[in-house]
Amino acid sequence: MRPPHRTAPTATYRLQLQPAFPFRAAEEAVPYLASLGVSHLHLSPVLEAVPGSTHGYDVTDHSAVRAELGGEEGLRSLSRTAREHGLGLVIDIVPNHMAVPAPATLNGPLWEVLRDGPASRHARWFDIDWAEHGGKVLLPVLAGPLGAELRHFTVADRADGSGPVLRYGDHAFPLRPGTERLPLPELLDAQWYRPAWWRLARTELNYRRFFTVSELIAVRVEDPEVFAATHGKVVQLLREGVVDGLRVDHPDGLADPAGYLRRLAEATDGRWTVVEKVLGAGEQLPADWPVAGTTGYDALRRLDGLFLDPEGAGALGARYRDFTGLPPDRGGDWPATVRRAAYRVITHELAAESERLVRTAGRICESSHRLRDTAPWALRTALHEILVRLPVYRPYAVPGRPVAPVDAALLDQAAQDARGAFAVPEEAAAAEVVRDAALGRLGQGPDHRDFCARFAQTASALRAKSVEDTAFYRHAPLLSATEVGGDPGRPAVSPEDFHAYCARLQRDWPATGTVLSTHDTKRSADVRARIAALSECPEEWGDLMERLAAAEPGAPDPHAAWLAWQTAFGLGPAGGSANGSADGPAEASRIIAAVLKSVREAGLRTTWTEPDAPYEAAVEAFVAGGPCGAARAALAPLEEALRPSVRANTLGAALLHLTMPGVPDLYMGTERTYAALVDPDNRRPPVFSEAGAEAEAGAGGLSAEKLHLTRTVLRLRRERPEWFGAGASYEPLAADGPAAGHCVAFARSGEVVTVVTRLQRRLARSGGLRETVLALPGGGGWRDVLTGASFEGRALLAELLERLPVALLVRG
Repeated sequence: MRPPHRTAPTATYRLQLQPAFPFRAAEEAVPYLASLGVSHLHLSPVLEAVPGSTHGYDVTDHSAVRAELGGEEGLRSLSRTAREHGLGLVIDIVPNHMAVPAPATLNGPLWEVLRDGPASRHARWFDIDWAEHGGKVLLPVLAGPLGAELRHFTVADRADGSGPVLRYGDHAFPLRPGTERLPLPELLDAQWYRPAWWRLARTELNYRRFFTVSELIAVRVEDPEVFAATHGKVVQLLREGVVDGLRVDHPDGLADPAGYLRRLAEATDGRWTVVEKVLGAGEQLPADWPVAGTTGYDALRRLDGLFLDPEGAGALGARYRDFTGLPPDRGGDWPATVRRAAYRVITHELAAESERLVRTAGRICESSHRLRDTAPWALRTALHEILVRLPVYRPYAVPGRPVAPVDAALLDQAAQDARGAFAVPEEAAAAEVVRDAALGRLGQGPDHRDFCARFAQTASALRAKSVEDTAFYRHAPLLSATEVGGDPGRPAVSPEDFHAYCARLQRDWPATGTVLSTHDTKRSADVRARIAALSECPEEWGDLMERLAAAEPGAPDPHAAWLAWQTAFGLGPAGGSANGSADGPAEASRIIAAVLKSVREAGLRTTWTEPDAPYEAAVEAFVAGGPCGAARAALAPLEEALRPSVRANTLGAALLHLTMPGVPDLYMGTERTYAALVDPDNRRPPVFSEAGAEAEAGAGGLSAEKLHLTRTVLRLRRERPEWFGAGASYEPLAADGPAAGHCVAFARSGEVVTVVTRLQRRLARSGGLRETVLALPGGGGWRDVLTGASFEGRALLAELLERLPVALLVRG
């Protein structure tokens, strides 16, 4: 067990800052948020970002707090007010990338690189392949080919009088000294950068970026000088007590995540830090990372899966395949869909990254007599075949260091499978070359280090883009299962597996983060709770889809229809707004936007970069007239039938999240029922009102029940942190009786017991709880702090869960 740290929160509350919700708005919400019982506010990135950014991950200046949010004084004022109410601050940091903004002047280090080239003092900040494009940085910013856009370039003086710049639309670029008087074509050729048609980014880009987002250029924080420059302000805020802990965005994008985190822990004196690491099935967080744990997507998968009926999920998949007619590799079968999506991404969206790896591998082979005749085509084939077979985000090899057995086994299996793509065994040896280069076994020269790091970085981008941003949208029998870190092929989690996971967390990572909703979840927890209930009635849902298809034949394709109707069901009546009911047009716009994003990400009929306008118009018309029109009334009977299941899923997931091992993070607004779809829907500015919360609590209903539960548990965690923290214990409790499988219960430190109901509809159909009992640990009495009811020794579940489908018992 890891030792507890003095800064570990008891619970955090995520606020998504933006110009419409700055530090001042967060400060005004502090009294309300403190009354909930959280210990820390969790802030989205606070450093200077692209003007107007609603997320803050497009950092432009690491040395300054974002002026649009209120600047450093605004942050310090928020910190002071928070501390007056007993709260600390945790902030999100972005070590992997910066913005390529318009104008480029906003990113000072990048501006100098574009002006001065590889001799710039900031050239070491960015992963730029200067051997490509004649030593120029390709900037894919033009609306069309250069020849068609030349007339839109001008040379003009900067507003601050510091000299002339090259302008194109909103963009402004520096001029290499001495070139400002050249004719335009010669001037362009004389620069250290090459403005290019945006479509060239896919194949020609020569700087590392965040996934496939060319507007975000990656940063080399493995360089000590770059680390110091990009983390100085954050470290200052920590040392001066303005903030207390950190969330690290996307560490898998870094060249050496373990090395970075060791340097970060040293610089921050080991402050509580969690990392946005998405763990694959069976994958463990590297034990040598000096962090408290992950941000919690691994917990989210277990929490969601516990409320899925495994048989029903399988039956729903069969109905989905029959309804859509999708072939196995285009949505019909999960593993086949993932593999095809990965081939598409590595050869299309990540073609530039793939080709750079091939060039580097070629140089490595040319430098070795043993490897010299390994052909580029063979290296390319081996690289693609290995990358698409990795079941996790990336390996963590570093040249010159021992290879972890798990990484060696991962690459060995992928290389062995990749040999099947070759007809000649001797040529198949390219798979071993790529494997050994990826594991850092071929040497420690510049190319060897570059390939090892870039292979892992490309692997993580491929996994994110092919699974989360493609396959999740192609394979959609149950949308609640297509969430970050999820496994749609095996989405259900048994109580035994859930308990084993929790016991492992308490033993190894007791201060890790846990989540249900985040700024990146494709659907909020309460939307997923509604959709999960469909796993208990797969035939009813399948029959309903068939009837709707017959009655509403305007769907552009069955896949889009299934997706749209399930999205509408998940959002609920009246749009399920987090801040009050949405009117019809508002609900329609939210669902239309989410469905259009889904079909573009799926890439089956339309994409972001190759849009099919008639198809998208047909999707929009169908959603507006079907799921958001009069036909939506067809969902009402099923919504009513599943109301008890939705209630049990919503409250059950919330209670488990707040009492299981780890530090729970609540996304803004989720203390009540919160129905949100994929961004930007889930990043709408929140509205906080303590008076409104009290009025809602008195009005009753599911939202009031969830608010009451959340407040009660958070305050208990704050009052009794020893029951839940690093020194606590976790003991599964088994019910006894005919409905034992529908009860999940555990004790924390022998002082508090959590009880939830799962698969409520199947439970009701089987006769209910009947004589099922739960033996409470130790002697003496217990009180349910949610209802006030008291119990001794053994509790009859029918009595314990009479008023609510969940219970939280405290000794005495």
